Amino acid sequence: MHISGTVRVGTLAAVAIAASWAIGLGAQTPKGALPLDPPRERGASITPAYEGWYPNADGTFSVLFGYYNRNTKQTFDIPVGADNKVEPGDPDQSQPTHFETGRQWGVFVVKVPKDFGTKAVTWTIVSNGEKQSIPATLNKAYPITPFKELGMGNQPPVLAFSQGGPKVTGPPVGISAKLSGAVNQPVAIDVWVDDPKAEHEESSFGWDKSNVAVVSFHKFRGPGTVTFDKTGRIGAKKPGEMVSTKATFSAPGDYMVRVQSNDESGEGGNGFQCCWTNAYVSVAVRD
Repeated sequence: MHISGTVRVGTLAAVAIAASWAIGLGAQTPKGALPLDPPRERGASITPAYEGWYPNADGTFSVLFGYYNRNTKQTFDIPVGADNKVEPGDPDQSQPTHFETGRQWGVFVVKVPKDFGTKAVTWTIVSNGEKQSIPATLNKAYPITPFKELGMGNQPPVLAFSQGGPKVTGPPVGISAKLSGAVNQPVAIDVWVDDPKAEHEESSFGWDKSNVAVVSFHKFRGPGTVTFDKTGRIGAKKPGEMVSTKATFSAPGDYMVRVQSNDESGEGGNGFQCCWTNAYVSVAVRD
């Protein structure tokens, strides 16, 4: 893990989270498939990742999950059910059903009650015949601060899905925008981007100062293939700038698109669970 500049508060927690994830990998991995095996194009599994917890203003707590698809070319669509479930309670707790390749951070949140105590919430994924599960608790070693990094005061980008509209920041909560369209007809997804630290002159992360933040678009749920006319990271050059992509859907149904924005802290907040924003856009697609 690379840390530039001042050593930040939360280092031990981040290391603990990484260690617990590695232990979870080892506990769930069959013989002959070590978690540090070289990447494969196909045939490997998806590992759910517990990324920590944080308190909410109402006294409840939120548990943050991501995942690691260890294939370099194989993606998955795994519906909610025996092969993709969160326990206890409703097996559908807003987890993804589409799994991209590689490591994806902070993609959904499970809210637990004030009296959750020492209980655990567990996400299980079965892919390529391998069952991987990760339990998440309110262990004192795993608190995170996704809305403000304690050491440097960094904050995640702020997104709006209409000019001057409601703003979202940090981990995903609810649907931020509702759109509709038709099969094989592009649907524009527009997002206005700002970042609370965009005006700072210095960054210890080596950030490209030509961008306020970067935005990427990802299929999260839905029955068909989703293609974006702009892929990868799209840079917002100035505060409040709009970035856009056009999404095309191959089949009718209800879809969710995850919109991710990263600031200078990069993917996964450089391992510190801050500061990036994920938001959901629902798209109803008709024939």
